[in-house]
Amino acid sequence: MDLEGYAKEFLKKGENEIDTKNKLVDRILEIKTISRVKAKQIAEAILIEAKTTLNVEGDVLTSTLSGVCMGEFGVGSRGKGDFHVHEQIAEIIGKTNAVIDSSHLDDAGVMKLDDGKYILMTVDGMHSRLSDFPFLAGFHDARAALRDIYVMGSHPIALFSDIHVADDGDVAKIFDHIAGITAISKLTGVPLITGSTLRIGGDVVIGTRMSGCVGALGVAANLTPRKFAQEGDVILMTEGSGGATISTTALYNGMHEVVNETLNVKFFDACRSLINSNLISKIHAMTDITNGGIRGDASEISKIAGVKLVFDDNKLRRLVNDRVLEMLEKLEIDYLGVSLDALLIIARPEYANEIIECIRKQDVEIDIVGRVEEGKGVEIIINDDVHDLTPRFRESAYTPIKKVIGENTPEDFDYMKSQINYAAKMSIEKRERVIEQIRDKISSYKN
Repeated sequence: MDLEGYAKEFLKKGENEIDTKNKLVDRILEIKTISRVKAKQIAEAILIEAKTTLNVEGDVLTSTLSGVCMGEFGVGSRGKGDFHVHEQIAEIIGKTNAVIDSSHLDDAGVMKLDDGKYILMTVDGMHSRLSDFPFLAGFHDARAALRDIYVMGSHPIALFSDIHVADDGDVAKIFDHIAGITAISKLTGVPLITGSTLRIGGDVVIGTRMSGCVGALGVAANLTPRKFAQEGDVILMTEGSGGATISTTALYNGMHEVVNETLNVKFFDACRSLINSNLISKIHAMTDITNGGIRGDASEISKIAGVKLVFDDNKLRRLVNDRVLEMLEKLEIDYLGVSLDALLIIARPEYANEIIECIRKQDVEIDIVGRVEEGKGVEIIINDDVHDLTPRFRESAYTPIKKVIGENTPEDFDYMKSQINYAAKMSIEKRERVIEQIRDKISSYKN
């Protein structure tokens, strides 16, 4: 629980400070095994700090506000709202000298080195609902980071991590998280070489919540970004049994045994076989099916490459792990809108058989699941009928709480978008003002 944020909300509403302090004391004692006297001292200190930072001035200290909350806009939920925010992030970053940057909606950023090779970097946040399962969180976060490097046609060479645990979390959460990451590290031969460990919010956030990320670095001679998909290509996909999202689905729906289906490194076996056989040079684009499932990733490919993608439902469904698909269907979860952690490959038709043969030698199933056509958008063929396959406002609702929140687009979505766009613009203008101030300081030093 964020005690500082809790205190500031009541202060903004003009609530009596004594009442606010008493509420803080009650909240603290619900979590911490301390005396009421100590809880009162903590509450008083939090109020002092909250009041001194409530009203601030200047670009650096004041926060830009959009008036739109993260949850109501679906940020992090891998749907239309989340995708729009990422587009605004790319606008704020602006043009760079990178070969692949955030504007390309790809899996990793890429810079070209002087020797003509490419260096790649990515970072993946751990699944927010795996806080109580630190080993699993680290394991799947490391898999996600390495997938993002591999699908760009790159050899990963190093991992880094960051973990934040709230004030009342057990220290051993850190150890389990690192153990999960290094399990993947040892299975793939990619070392974890650096990282950071902190508390969430320091002294003012109580509870046991954990958050963090894993990043990866890679090098490549050839690239397979999404923007290289071309009309006339075929779409291939490997088997998928999911990762963090499927594990979360299994855990919070009481089907814990399905988690075991996600514990594998088949994705990496498939990618390494393509790179080592030099087939990677014959592939236009690759991605992992994660961001909002096939709905989300295919939509992003269509947008950035300027093509239409057409899928065959029967072929796709056959490649989803049997136990995972059974669970999804039992829970009435759209398998097309969740992360399957399958490898999607886009290449010329004449190379398809060679790619399939190479990957099947690794005991990984793969098949042609669609094609790339002229046009835009994504379609899927179900029982000979063509259906639109666009992202929903949020990814498929895969836990009880997500089903309550729902997947429907809010009626004021366009208004919220305009508010967010304006806030992004204000953040850009703020940055430019601060840069100018610092440059003026530098000039004054030199003079």
